[in-house]
Amino acid sequence: MSTITLGQYLFERLHQLKVDSVFGVPGDFNLRLLDDIDEVPGMRWIGNANELNAAYAADGYSRVKGLGALVTTFGVGELSALNGIAGAYAEHVGLIHIVGVPAVSSQQKQLLLHHTLGNGDFSVFYRMSKEISHASSFLKDAASGPSEIDRLLRDAYIYQKPVYLGLPANLVTAPVERSLLDTPIDLELQPNNQEVESDFIEDILKMIKDAKNPVILVDACATRHSVKLETKQLIEATKFPVFVTPMGKGAVDENNPRFGGVYVGSLSNPDVGQAVESADLVLSVGGLLSDFNTGSFSYSYKTKNIVEFHSDYCKIRSAVYPGLQMKFVLQKLLKLVGAAAKGYTPVPVPSVKLINTPAPQGTLLNQQWLWTKVSSFFREGDIVITETGTSAFGIVQSRFPKNTTGISQVLWGSIGYTGGSVLGAVLAAQEVDPTKRVILFIGDGSLQLTVQEISTMCKWGQTPYLFVLNNNGYTIERLIHGMNAEYNAIQPWNHLDLLKFFNAKKSESIRVSTTGEVDQLFADPAFNKNDKIRLIEVMLPMQDAPINLVRQAQLSEKTNSSA
Repeated sequence: MSTITLGQYLFERLHQLKVDSVFGVPGDFNLRLLDDIDEVPGMRWIGNANELNAAYAADGYSRVKGLGALVTTFGVGELSALNGIAGAYAEHVGLIHIVGVPAVSSQQKQLLLHHTLGNGDFSVFYRMSKEISHASSFLKDAASGPSEIDRLLRDAYIYQKPVYLGLPANLVTAPVERSLLDTPIDLELQPNNQEVESDFIEDILKMIKDAKNPVILVDACATRHSVKLETKQLIEATKFPVFVTPMGKGAVDENNPRFGGVYVGSLSNPDVGQAVESADLVLSVGGLLSDFNTGSFSYSYKTKNIVEFHSDYCKIRSAVYPGLQMKFVLQKLLKLVGAAAKGYTPVPVPSVKLINTPAPQGTLLNQQWLWTKVSSFFREGDIVITETGTSAFGIVQSRFPKNTTGISQVLWGSIGYTGGSVLGAVLAAQEVDPTKRVILFIGDGSLQLTVQEISTMCKWGQTPYLFVLNNNGYTIERLIHGMNAEYNAIQPWNHLDLLKFFNAKKSESIRVSTTGEVDQLFADPAFNKNDKIRLIEVMLPMQDAPINLVRQAQLSEKTNSSA
């Protein structure tokens, strides 16, 4: 009977799930495992400058393809990745963290090995990771390996959360039956309780039938848990006005005539705030109601008629339905909602206007002008990645074309996240559609945390647009506290030398300081051709920021200083 190694089985399973790029850093406890990547045609080891960046990259890859993978070594490697893993856990991003651990015999003898704490406890790091993993396994034998791998990969994909696999070095080469690969991993959701689901839908239909001024509010988990299509159909069937949150940007076609803009509580445009808060029914799809996503929890609904759809529960007013999955609920609701909404008379939605104030060609750049202008650069199918700070807040002012993917980390908010995430996203985009453009907006301060992954992108010949917003330090932190404090300052870099320093083979480095230079750049057909890695340094005033970030910073400082 034909056999393969347990390590190859792992990567064959990942390949079956369309995970073709593996991130991480080599270490002596995972080296033999990495050999098995080459045994799977179509898979590649990307390699990263450090484990934290690898976790960020796996996160970005997953947001494009639905699942990501990284490999680290025991102790020193896995702990370096945990910040990125925690971010994926918080933000519902499915990935598998594979850790090469010492041989089972070494663990049993409690040897004083390197990378340990010197106390013979080989499971301590595994226990740490369990707190930020949906599921985990620390293998002790090869016999259970295939079933454990299948279980973990299913959970990561279904629940869109990180999972942890501790794989001892001596088990990597253990033989397992190749025929096990012939049975695909079951990725189907388990059906809802039919009686509970029917009662829930019946209550929703009554609320829809009675509503005169309903709205749909779409958030990040509509994308993470694959209900964008169902949400689109719900909008079409009801003609209700639809709004997104900052984290939900990209989940709804912004050219839909029923799209009304971005709702951020008290930070919303006044017409958007009025439209949402005066509703007599709110259908909330995939909500992640964090402070930066809600204007510091400043939602002010005038109604208690709120229906929440989530991946693992649903809710009507204060009644929670545990285990009720929104995908099935929405699919069944769509068959009935047209009749319930037939008495609804569509109300006008706020006009999504881009306030593009004309400026003389020599006008120095500012955030307000920039975030409106970038809308003219975007095109259908783009992947737009925005760093925590001015970028994540500024992008709310822009308009996305159809089928644009938005990536940000508004909830976890780890500075420098996008410097690693863009690597994963651009590699995933290449695998999905090589014509896709990947566009990063990152601040000069954030870039300094994860800049090494530009080197990895150069190594693999990737062609993202890297917009570096140079405003001389941590603007978001300055706005919250310490406008002139030394701790919010950074050492200035010569950004235009970075691509040369990282030995990019085909690249372009540009600096823009005025509105005229940006206009000229965006109108240049050569610049719009996705054929090289580009770094665009955007010079901005130090204290300038999008208005909603200024207001959010004021709310955050007040919250941080409250008793």
